[in-house]
Amino acid sequence: MAISAWLTALKQGDASAQSQTEASLARIAATEPELNAFVRVTPERALADAARVDADLAAGKPLGPLAGVPVAIKDNLCTKGITTTCSSRMLEHFVPPYESTVTQRLWDAGAVLVGKTNLDEFAMGSSTETSAFGTSRNPWDPSRVPGGSSGGSAAAVASGQCLVALGSDTGGSIRQPASFCGVVGLKPTYGRVSRWGLVAFASSLDQVGPFSRTVADSAAVLQVIAGHDPRDATSLDVPVPNYLAGLEQPIKGLRVGILKEAFAEGLNPEVKASVEAAAKLLEGLGCELVEVSCPQFKAGIATYYVIAPSEASANLARYDGVKYGHRSDEAESLSTMTALSRAEGFGPEVQRRILIGTYALSAGYVEAFYKKAQQVRTLIRREFERAFDQVDVLLTPTAPSTAFHHGDHANDPLAMYLADLLTIPANLAGLPAISVPCGFDSQGLPIGLQLMAPVLEEERLLRVAHQYERAAQVMERRPLAPLAV
Repeated sequence: MAISAWLTALKQGDASAQSQTEASLARIAATEPELNAFVRVTPERALADAARVDADLAAGKPLGPLAGVPVAIKDNLCTKGITTTCSSRMLEHFVPPYESTVTQRLWDAGAVLVGKTNLDEFAMGSSTETSAFGTSRNPWDPSRVPGGSSGGSAAAVASGQCLVALGSDTGGSIRQPASFCGVVGLKPTYGRVSRWGLVAFASSLDQVGPFSRTVADSAAVLQVIAGHDPRDATSLDVPVPNYLAGLEQPIKGLRVGILKEAFAEGLNPEVKASVEAAAKLLEGLGCELVEVSCPQFKAGIATYYVIAPSEASANLARYDGVKYGHRSDEAESLSTMTALSRAEGFGPEVQRRILIGTYALSAGYVEAFYKKAQQVRTLIRREFERAFDQVDVLLTPTAPSTAFHHGDHANDPLAMYLADLLTIPANLAGLPAISVPCGFDSQGLPIGLQLMAPVLEEERLLRVAHQYERAAQVMERRPLAPLAV
C-alpha cells in the first residue's frame, strides 16, 4: 500500500495504525528466519508508536505525514535506547544515548519503528555478506544476495516487512541493493539530509536516503528527513521544495543524457537492453535523448577505493577498546588491548579497508595516493557539471548485473568492488541519484535504472523517475517470486 493510500484509509477509519503494525510484524515473523533482513525487531516499540497514532486520531489531533507508517532503519543510524551495531562485533552491545536527526524526524512525523536492519559491517560491502550477524537474502531468490551495504533495508521493503526503510549510501549502498531487490532507492545530494547520528564510514561520501516501493513514497520520506541541521557541519542551509507536488510537473522537453561510459564492456546484455528500453520509453514521453561522455567516470572506482578507505581508517580509529565498543579480555597492556580489541571486533573486510586507508595516508604515500585521488575527484565533479550544461538528467544502469549468488565474490574483493562501478561517481560528485526498477532478466531478477541530476535537483530527479515508473508499469509484469511482494 502506498503511503498516500494508507493515510487516506487511516483518516477515513478504514484501518488503524495498530492493525497496520501488526500486519508488518506478522510479515516479519513469516519471512525473517529466511531473509535475515533484521538485526533486531522492535515489536514493543512498534505497537507503542502505533497506539500513539491511533490515540491522536481518536482525539482529533493532526496527524504527521508518515502517521502509522511501518519503517525499518539501517543499523548504522543511532536510535536512542536501542542497540546500534553496524552489524559488527565491535558495537554488538552499543546502546546510543541519543537519537539521530533523521530518525527523530521520522518519529516526529508519526512513523512506526519495526526494527533495525542488517548491513555489511560498518557499511563496507556490496552484498551484506560481511555482516557479523549473518548474510541477508534476496526476496526474489533467497540463494542470491540483496546487494549492499543496505541489503537488509532493501530486502525488508521488497518483501513487504515494512512500507519504507532508511539506508545510507557511500558508493551505491542504497541504489545497488534497490536494483537487486526491485525497489526504489534514493541517494539525495550530499548535505541535503543530516548525517548527525549516522555512524561514519567515509564522511565526505556518506548520505542517508529512503527505500520504498514507489517513487512517490521515497519523495514523501525525503520531504520529512531533508533540511538543515545545525548539528551537522556539512548540512546545507537551503529551502526544501515540495517534492510530492513536483511529481506531476511536465517532463516533455527535458534532455536525458545517455552516459556513454556506463554502457561499456562488462555490462550484462540483459541489463543493457532493459535500460536502453527505459530510455526509449522516456523519449516516448517527450524527453530528448542526448549521448553524453564523461571520460573520468571510469576512474571513479579507483578514486573511491583510495578516498573511502582513507576516511574509514580515520573514522574507525576511535574504536580502541577504551571508551566504548568491544574490549578484548586477553590484553596484558594498553597497546595489546587496542590491537586485540580491533582484531576481534572488526571483520576481515573492515580490517582490509583500514589497512588500505592507513597505507594511503601514511608518510611518503599521501601525496601519491590520497591527494591524487582528491584531484581526480575534482575532475569527475567538473565533468558532471559540464554534462549538466547539456542535459537535465543523466541515465545509466544502476548495476552491471542482476543479483549474484551468495559466495560468488566472497574470495575476490575486486569483483565485489566492481558491483558499485556505476553508482560511485555520483557520491564522488555529491549528486542526487535514484534507482528505479526497469525490468527483469531471463531468470526473473529485477534490473534497476539509475537517474542522476545536478546538485539539489531532487525535485527534477523524482519527477522524471515518477513519470517513468507510472508509464513503464514494471511491477505489473513482474514474475513470481518466493518472498517479494
